[in-house]
Amino acid sequence: MSDRLDKVAELYDEVAAELDQAVAHARTAAGHFRDEDVPRGAAHAWAARGHLLEAQDRLDAQAREHARHSSP
Repeated sequence: MSDRLDKVAELYDEVAAELDQAVAHARTAAGHFRDEDVPRGAAHAWAARGHLLEAQDRLDAQAREHARHSSP
């Protein structure tokens, strides 16, 4: 595998890890809200959002890289 494609694969592994973390925090938040523990639920909800934003930032960077190397 080329070095460039290895870096792209690594990026997608990182995106997947961020999304896995977002899922875990979302499930934890749901449990806390069911238990009426709003502060803990909100903290995990915000953590989930943070992981989604990290994943989005990494995908956005990859999209910009792709745009730099593609031609219409």
